[in-house]
Amino acid sequence: MSYKHPSGEPFEGRIGRTVDESEPWWPVPKTGSGKPNVVLVVLDDTGFSHFGCYGSTIETPNIDALAGGGLRYVNFHTTALCSPTRACLLSGRNHHAVGMRGVSNMDTGYPNMRGFLPPSAATVADVLRGEGYGTYAAGKWHLTPMAECSAAGPFHNWPLQRGFDRFYGFMQGETDQFYPELTSDNHHIEAGVLPDAGYHVSEDVVDRSIAMVRDQISLVPERPFFLYLAFGATHSPHQSPKSYRDKYRGRFDAGWDAIRAEWFERQKALGIIPEDTGLAPLNPGVRPWAELSANERQFAARLQEAFAAQLDHTDAQIGRLVAFLKEVDRLDDTLLIVMSDNGASQEGGPTGVFDEMRWFNGMVEDVDEAVQRIDDIGGPESHSNIPWGWSQVGNTPLKWYKQNTHAGGVRDPLIVHWPAALKEEGAIRRSFCHAIDIMPTILELTGTEAPKEFRGVAQMPLHGASLAPTLASADAKPGRSVQYFEMLGHRGIWQDGWKAVVRHVQGTSWDDDDQWELYHLDEDFSETNDLAEEQPERLRAMIDLWWQEAEKHGVLPLDDRPMAQTFRAARRPGLPSAREVFVYYPPVSHIVSDACPSAARGWTTEVELVHSEPSAGEREGEPLARKEPSAGEREGEPLARKEPGDGALVNRGTINSGFALYILGGRLHFDYNCFHAHTKVVAPTPLSGGEHVVAVAVQRLPERQAAVQLKIDGEVVAEGHIPLLLGMLSSTGMDLGRAIAPINRDYQPPFAYPGKIKKVTFELASRPTARDRRDESERETRAAMARQ
Repeated sequence: MSYKHPSGEPFEGRIGRTVDESEPWWPVPKTGSGKPNVVLVVLDDTGFSHFGCYGSTIETPNIDALAGGGLRYVNFHTTALCSPTRACLLSGRNHHAVGMRGVSNMDTGYPNMRGFLPPSAATVADVLRGEGYGTYAAGKWHLTPMAECSAAGPFHNWPLQRGFDRFYGFMQGETDQFYPELTSDNHHIEAGVLPDAGYHVSEDVVDRSIAMVRDQISLVPERPFFLYLAFGATHSPHQSPKSYRDKYRGRFDAGWDAIRAEWFERQKALGIIPEDTGLAPLNPGVRPWAELSANERQFAARLQEAFAAQLDHTDAQIGRLVAFLKEVDRLDDTLLIVMSDNGASQEGGPTGVFDEMRWFNGMVEDVDEAVQRIDDIGGPESHSNIPWGWSQVGNTPLKWYKQNTHAGGVRDPLIVHWPAALKEEGAIRRSFCHAIDIMPTILELTGTEAPKEFRGVAQMPLHGASLAPTLASADAKPGRSVQYFEMLGHRGIWQDGWKAVVRHVQGTSWDDDDQWELYHLDEDFSETNDLAEEQPERLRAMIDLWWQEAEKHGVLPLDDRPMAQTFRAARRPGLPSAREVFVYYPPVSHIVSDACPSAARGWTTEVELVHSEPSAGEREGEPLARKEPSAGEREGEPLARKEPGDGALVNRGTINSGFALYILGGRLHFDYNCFHAHTKVVAPTPLSGGEHVVAVAVQRLPERQAAVQLKIDGEVVAEGHIPLLLGMLSSTGMDLGRAIAPINRDYQPPFAYPGKIKKVTFELASRPTARDRRDESERETRAAMARQ
């Protein structure tokens, strides 16, 4: 009879009264020996045609080389949005079934939108780690409710609790590429290097990826590794080093009509699309290039240059990773997958935006004003996104964009590279496939079975099918005959080469007003020949099938409520942001935006501190390190000087929009930055040494204006007026006693306050009217959707 230890752990040795009468036994650990390494690289908002090997003129030589040595898939599909696609590829299940119908910032109160993967959906990292793999994630996560991403957690949906041994990157759907919000494992950290010293987050996450893999192969070389590398690029902000931006000057002056036609012909020459493919007409709202004003053309071309520069720079980082794998003799036996999470973005609007938050606040871009700062686009002082016309170029030859279930939103590039196993190089695969197929493919190719139970929880079956047969044969059939799509009310369904699809108009009837379209994709790659009127019976049958699939995969209820209502419903009980008073005891870790006090309602911030007044010999400060003035700065603008007692007290946002309460030159400052329009309120005299309560009161006024009072020990010392109080301030959160990003040119990170901050209290003004709440929620939702 086998021995049963009270712990329940298995034991196959023998237990006697003494060690001399017993036989030891050790379980054999799973090392994964002999299994291939796996690297999954995900780009963000990169359209079907953006890679050079898919037709573009943007330089992506490293991605192209992987395609040349591997396989390109031209019928690969995603969900049309960030968090949902990531949920699919990491879980192997459809996004509604795992509670991710939208971005992870929301929990609408229904099981199809909880903002995290349920325990019944173990991730591919969970499963591979159980087989002996080292599992590492770097870059963008966005699979955790953002309100749970503060230093207080809870942490059960963070990467380390979803199968990864290590994580280095950012939890939010977007981050400033020069001043990022960074998380290492379960801790918020600072980059520690400024843009002037060459910092960029894409380079950083690749450096850390290499370091994590290097550690493993040096210490346990027999174990394989799984690296999930998700770049912030090419999501807005489109920021890259100046040398990359300079490289693309003038390359898009011909305009989107000419460039799209050029890419279209390149796609046919490359065999990416059939020769008889139709080029979709311009989407509604996209004007022919010739109809744009000179300023509109100049602005739009520069925005596209910034996009191209960021993609080129990202390609270089992928090249560094590939070079490392080759150097350490791991490339040949590494299954390397490169993909995008959805089509090119529509969040730049018809003109494009210098700062994306302007659009989320319902503000129209003033192009004539924006071109005055055109040389800042792509640098630290911009948060730009491209206009619809360039997004449609990125989706050539398709129509519509990210968020839509037409091909422009859901058809994306997919490259598979594995020298040790692939028999063809540079080949193209045309079988229908989907993001839910990535996990089953990885499991089959690593000889791993999906568990029926994980950590005591029964697992839902995988919805995807392995693409392994397609690696060996171009004639391999799709692993399914049906796949549904749904995003923000837009719907679609693919069945045996046919697709029914509808672009839903918010607030209209799901049945009477929706105009479904029907395409035979086997003969109509770009969805340009609508057969709905010719084959109404087929269309009706496919619509009925969509409802069946929706029931089966937990899609319902359909929800096209205005964004304001949806986000308000997403404020589940217990969220930090539901409080009226926030009390902090610095030093505390960086606070993510979803856990910050609202900046839209008006507020009072009090800081209890012990200030060390600089002595007479210390008053001659040193200039703060910052970048050289840009072309848009006034000549002769003095550089700020930092005295020994200076530093940030409260810092929220970035140099593109935000606010800060700080001491500079010994005097208390408050600056509210509304897209580079600054309201700066400054105390007239230096703050004396000793204990003080310094405060700023921001009182919301009609027409979204605000009055500002700066106080020291209860006395008003300065006043100001904010012309526009933003409903959605910034996707970057808040720091106390220091700054991870500057909100103006007065200082650079970390700008740590050297005195003692005893307590910081935020007290919010009374809640605004119902209409103001709707407007605020609308802006918050737009921002969340853009951070995916």
